Amino acid sequence: MKKRQKFSFKQRLKSFTYAFSGLKDLFAEEHNAWIHAFFAIAAIALGFVFGITPMEWCMVLFAIALVFSLELINSSVENLSDFASPQKNDFIRKAKDMAAAAVLVSAIASFIIGIIIFLPYILDWLG
Repeated sequence: MKKRQKFSFKQRLKSFTYAFSGLKDLFAEEHNAWIHAFFAIAAIALGFVFGITPMEWCMVLFAIALVFSLELINSSVENLSDFASPQKNDFIRKAKDMAAAAVLVSAIASFIIGIIIFLPYILDWLG
């Protein structure tokens, strides 16, 4: 068992550095991250334009965070799988497909959440 270390602000800052490095890698290597970012920015902009409620903001931000979190997990599964088994393997294929499906499910759910939240505002704006 690993010995517990004393709390260190320096180590906590290093942890943030590693996390931001992961985000940088995501945007450098995964084209879908840019598509998710476009829709996230669009949803945030619409939220400001229409003045959505605090509860609606929570739902929009949760949906955005969910999609990006699952995209990061999906990318992790892909990278670890490719490292562990560079040759074709049905178990690896299934793991990668399921991780990708998790992103797809969250993206579809987020899109539906966006429609539920923004469609009434858009229809009201159109008159």
